[in-house]
Amino acid sequence: MHAEPLGAKTESLRADEEIHNLAVQHHQLEDRLHELTAKHYLSEPEQVEEVTLKKKKLQLKDRMEVLMRRQRQDHAHG
Repeated sequence: MHAEPLGAKTESLRADEEIHNLAVQHHQLEDRLHELTAKHYLSEPEQVEEVTLKKKKLQLKDRMEVLMRRQRQDHAHG
C-alpha cells in the first residue's frame, strides 16, 4: 500500500482547484469572445477587448497545461 505524503496530497488538491478555476475563467472568456465574433461590426473598444480576451485565454490555457503536466509527473513519480 502506497501512502501519499499529506503535503503532496494537499498540493495536488490545490492544483486541481486551480485548474478548475482556470477552466471556468477560460469558458467565460470563450463565451464573451463568441458574443463579440457574432457581431458584424466591433467598435474600437470591442476590438481591443477581443484581442485582450484572446491573450488572456491563451495565458489561462498555458497555465492549465503546466499544472496538468506537473500533476501527471507527480503521479508518475509518486
